[in-house]
Amino acid sequence: MSVFRKYSTYLQEKYGEKVYKLSINLPLTCPNRNQDNLGGCTFCADVGTGFSSAPSIDIPKQLEERKEIIKKRYKAKKYIAYFQNYTNTYMPLETFQKYILSALVDDVVEIDISTRPDCITDEQLEFLAEVKRNYQVEVTLELGLQTVNYKTLDKIRRGHGLAEFIDGILRIKKFGFEVCVHLILNLPWDDDRDVIENAKILSALKVEQVKLHALYVMDHTQMGEAYKKGEFEICTAEEYQQKVITFLRHLDPEIVVQRLLGRAPRENSLFVNWNQSWWKIRDNIEETMEKNGMEQGDFFHYLGGRAYEQEVEKQK
Repeated sequence: MSVFRKYSTYLQEKYGEKVYKLSINLPLTCPNRNQDNLGGCTFCADVGTGFSSAPSIDIPKQLEERKEIIKKRYKAKKYIAYFQNYTNTYMPLETFQKYILSALVDDVVEIDISTRPDCITDEQLEFLAEVKRNYQVEVTLELGLQTVNYKTLDKIRRGHGLAEFIDGILRIKKFGFEVCVHLILNLPWDDDRDVIENAKILSALKVEQVKLHALYVMDHTQMGEAYKKGEFEICTAEEYQQKVITFLRHLDPEIVVQRLLGRAPRENSLFVNWNQSWWKIRDNIEETMEKNGMEQGDFFHYLGGRAYEQEVEKQK
């Protein structure tokens, strides 16, 4: 049995068979990159997060190309159309509607949209509700948060605070969609208390999924320039692994964990995953938890009036 709730297992349970993501990369930007000419978040490179392919507008073609690769390798039959790079709700409503509808090709059972918590409108959500109802597909929104520490959000020029994230979650939940939150657990300006608070906030808001990233530093970014000047240090691989374990043990055990760290291209990278394979770090985390009898949700006992419950227990 896994020490945390894995995304692959969740999809198998939900759809009755293996389901694979097909990434869609569009020629987009994000509102933060357009604000005051700051260039967006300090860690963000020109390619955004869409490392797997070059942008193209022909969505059915992108899906078909990726589908053929996955089908041959894994014999897959069901897919998730994943709008991946930059902010996939930062466009006119009519354009957004056209893109979403063009992704509803054969064997797509879910639409997954990566965006920012401050770039979601009720009109978009109402349209997605119609899509879910009329086309019988699931809808998930992935929100880049990175940390609940609003001072760190300012430091990395994220362009929003914690309040905007909470607002985005609450509005999405009114429409019944699932949410996946992206976090970077080892931002140099966060400590272990922030790691725990990340888990607590996501659990309190009843987020359905989380995707963890280890901080990577790209050249030709604001963070890259600061890194080359020695203005901050990145924790060790062992420290990152401990942060992930701490996070998981405080996280609601019902929350699905999409991944424990991400991948980035070596080209133009100044720092990526301590020059280790991502799967090696993942395996070390799982092995450490198994060896020490640790599981996701070990310390999930802080909601539901816990202080009152503790007092009652004392008086028994």
